[in-house]
Amino acid sequence: MELQFEGDELKSVLNRLRRAQGQISGVVRMIEEGRDCEDVVTQLAAASRALDRAGFAIIATGLQQCLTDPERNRGDGETTEQMKARLEKLFLSLA
Repeated sequence: MELQFEGDELKSVLNRLRRAQGQISGVVRMIEEGRDCEDVVTQLAAASRALDRAGFAIIATGLQQCLTDPERNRGDGETTEQMKARLEKLFLSLA
């Protein structure tokens, strides 16, 4: 299944990933500076949420594309049920 992002979808996912990247850099810096554990964990949780949101946005785009053009988005010889199981596994990997 090959995802194709367009305009706002791509921008939204990239913004979330860049936000997470900045937050992770902040966590590394905080640890190097010996910052308070609670502050580090709070920042790490924020980065984790940003990554989760990006992942869910990617999966939502994939689901939408599979629903609108299931034939194009199936792998070689893959049945609709197999494609559904693959997408469900991806979704649950973020849960």
